[in-house]
Amino acid sequence: QVKNKAPAEVQITAEQLLREAKERELELLPPPPQQKITDVEELNDYKLRKRKTFEDNIRKNRTVISNWIKYAQWEESLKEIQRARSIYERALDVDYRNVTLWLKYAEMEMKNRQVNHARNIWDRAITTLPRVNQFWYKYTYMEEMLGNVAGSRQVFERWMEWQPEEQAWHSYINFELRYKEVDRARSIYERYILFRALAALVLVHPDVKNWIKYARFEEKHSYFAHARKVYERAVEFFGEEHMDEHLYVAFAKFEENQKEFERVRVIYKYALDRIPKQDAQNLFKNYTIFEKKFGDRRGIEDIIVSKRRFQYEEEVKANPHNYDAWFDYLRLVESDAEAEAVREVYERAIANVPPIQEKRHWKRYIYLWINYALYEELEAKAKRTRQVYQACLELLPHKKFTFAKMWLLYAQFEIRQKNLPLARRALGTSIGKCPKNKLFKGYIELELQLREFDRCRKLYEKFLEFAPENCTSWIKFAELETILGDIDRARAIYELAIGQPRLDMPEVLWKSYIDFEIEQEEYEKTRNLYRRLLQRTQHVKVWISLAQFELSAGCEERLPRCRQVYEEANKAMRSCEEKEERVMLLESWRGFEEEFGTEATKERIDKLMPEKIKKRRKLQAEDGSDAGWEEYYDYIFPEDTANQPNLKLLAMAKLWKKQQQESEAAAMDPDKDIDESQT
Repeated sequence: QVKNKAPAEVQITAEQLLREAKERELELLPPPPQQKITDVEELNDYKLRKRKTFEDNIRKNRTVISNWIKYAQWEESLKEIQRARSIYERALDVDYRNVTLWLKYAEMEMKNRQVNHARNIWDRAITTLPRVNQFWYKYTYMEEMLGNVAGSRQVFERWMEWQPEEQAWHSYINFELRYKEVDRARSIYERYILFRALAALVLVHPDVKNWIKYARFEEKHSYFAHARKVYERAVEFFGEEHMDEHLYVAFAKFEENQKEFERVRVIYKYALDRIPKQDAQNLFKNYTIFEKKFGDRRGIEDIIVSKRRFQYEEEVKANPHNYDAWFDYLRLVESDAEAEAVREVYERAIANVPPIQEKRHWKRYIYLWINYALYEELEAKAKRTRQVYQACLELLPHKKFTFAKMWLLYAQFEIRQKNLPLARRALGTSIGKCPKNKLFKGYIELELQLREFDRCRKLYEKFLEFAPENCTSWIKFAELETILGDIDRARAIYELAIGQPRLDMPEVLWKSYIDFEIEQEEYEKTRNLYRRLLQRTQHVKVWISLAQFELSAGCEERLPRCRQVYEEANKAMRSCEEKEERVMLLESWRGFEEEFGTEATKERIDKLMPEKIKKRRKLQAEDGSDAGWEEYYDYIFPEDTANQPNLKLLAMAKLWKKQQQESEAAAMDPDKDIDESQT
């Protein structure tokens, strides 16, 4: 029994055991004993036993070709070539498709310098298995090593009849070039290109590298005219359906080496105009390098523009409703393109109408139309500009929303074309279809510039029927009548305006009316206006404005009138909850008294000034819970204190508490009192 079942301190794994066994070589088998043959009989006996072993293995499994090859190689090692041939032939009867068997058989014959036997084997091999390229390579190499160039060429010709892969043709071409047979190599290239061209009729994407190799072959041997012709044939063969950037890059580099820079530029531009941009990255790169080396500034700029154009094309293709990308693209095209190309891009851009009829989605889109119209106008084609404006206005859903700027720009364009009736018709249509404040203002401004005041009056009337709460319109209408000298009409307009039940900026309207009466020096009417305004509102600024008006009225009683206004205001503001406004009034009153008042009036206003004190109040959160305390400033007015005795009692209590604290402090520090008395 194991008493201690705890794990050992040093753990040993199975991997460790195997590694140690391998290091110690515990299972090392002793080498077989060496056998020494001393006479012929012993040798014959050894051969018999080995042959019997090989034959037994073959009988057990005839399809294992390695047994046949070992048997034949053993016979070959004994220089029994005839027996080895017999074994190889028997093996070929079993499996004639085995490539290794043919290779071993032919190599045996070549090793033993049996050239004719080797030729026969290679002939049988390429006849039986013509698609095994290794047989052809070995056969042609053997004939070339034997110096039989004609025989090797004949083998190559037989091989080419089977239309092998690309490397076989190049091997044939290299063979001819090794013997300086350039014309033969050219004819092989021609046959190969023709073969590939016929094969390309079946293929979807034919390969261009063979044409490039052919052209470089001609260039290498200084046949430049032939090389150019090969490139031209390749361009014609592939056409525009299967254009490849590698072909045009190679063609351009060839022409660059021949110093034909204009031809290079034409090749690059031709390719860039026709090859899809995503497949022309390498073409762009090489064209840029070429222009930097041999081109001028204009050529380099063309390259950069082409590259940016490609980027914008990709952006608008990915998201056609990315109007910012369209703006950048159009700006680029306008700077460097013909009018027709620019129009085409504009047409593509405006075709991407926002899918949702909400104004926020159309705000960027509408500027495409505006830029298009301005571009056409700058191109001095008024007819096309008018068509652009009209097409845009027909496209807009005016029942849901409209863009006043489009109507106004169209009207301004017609005025620049000296076609005033069309401009008025456009603005009239806009007001009829979709009235807006901006449209009315633009139309009125146009008629004002034309000095058509009767039309302005009619437009203001329509405008105020449409938006009676718009104080600015009332003010502008009254100012127009004032300029025209019709004061009664202006006053009537102001009266109508302040009588409206709903106004967006009533304080501005009242101020304008008051300023109008002051300008006309109608002081009584101005006072009446102030009184009417004070019946509607008791705002402190109205009182201060009335006081300043009385001060500036210029009459003898201006100071008493002004002081009386301040008195009335102070009485009216006592019930006001906003104490800051009352303080503002008193400060304004004090400023008036300091400038125009006497000592008595100054002393009186100083007594009216409030005391500023700091207070605390509880805060409550939205859910009703306590949110702490906050400090704030409050004002206590002497007039309010006199009317409220509780406040006076509170002040006396605070004073008594302060005196008590001082007396307690003195009692706690008697030495200080002694020192003070001695001092």
